[in-house]
Amino acid sequence: MENKVILVSIDGMRPDGVLQCGHPFVEEMMRLGSYTLDARTVVPSVTLPCHMSMFHSVPPTRHGIGTNTYTPMVRPLNGLFEQIAAAGGVSAMYYGWEPLRDVSRPGSLKFAGYLNAYAEDATDGRLTDLAIDRIGKSSPDFVFLYMVETDEKGGHDNGWMSPAYLDCIRAAIDNVKRVWEAFGDRYTILVTADHGGHDRSHGSEMPEEMTIPMFFLGKRFTPGQVLENVSILDLAPTAADILGVNRAPEWEGRSLAE
Repeated sequence: MENKVILVSIDGMRPDGVLQCGHPFVEEMMRLGSYTLDARTVVPSVTLPCHMSMFHSVPPTRHGIGTNTYTPMVRPLNGLFEQIAAAGGVSAMYYGWEPLRDVSRPGSLKFAGYLNAYAEDATDGRLTDLAIDRIGKSSPDFVFLYMVETDEKGGHDNGWMSPAYLDCIRAAIDNVKRVWEAFGDRYTILVTADHGGHDRSHGSEMPEEMTIPMFFLGKRFTPGQVLENVSILDLAPTAADILGVNRAPEWEGRSLAE
């Protein structure tokens, strides 16, 4: 495919957290691309339901995943990975939380890498290394890079907005910067969270849990533009639009690419 996309999901990253983490690349992303600090995720604000909605552009009431336990859809629909595969595209996925494997159906990925964030240290950085290495070797059309340490080691272990939480966001943004420096001239890079959090939990409809940041770096986006009325359901249609892939007819979100 002529136009390629990298989607980075930083689990549990709140907008105020990304602003307060102290990494200078946050302001650089706002300058380089379009962004929003008040996008909305889905209910329940839980990792697997949010990512199923991210890739299938429908709320949990439609895809049926309401917890972190996967169950097959009663009325199956294609997600972004399946639409890319149907168009002959090549996808890769690198992730640190094992249940996330179910956002793609068997046969829709050509490359994948998994590291257990509960058993190993610095998985976000090492997964970024794997993704960078694969992109350099194979140039997949679509790459999904998922970082879990902000949620697990930052939020759940130490509390949202704690110093340790902000440290995790800063490390995640540093990984995003590495990806941008390596491939920002060849790929559109989308950076998002799946949900926020408060205290040491998430899953409610509190603004701290429902509001997420997104950054869009690429030629289809106006530098410095603040996007409005953005939903996590918009990510799959946006990526599909950039890739030149047909959206599934059931998708409810809209493309944010100009």
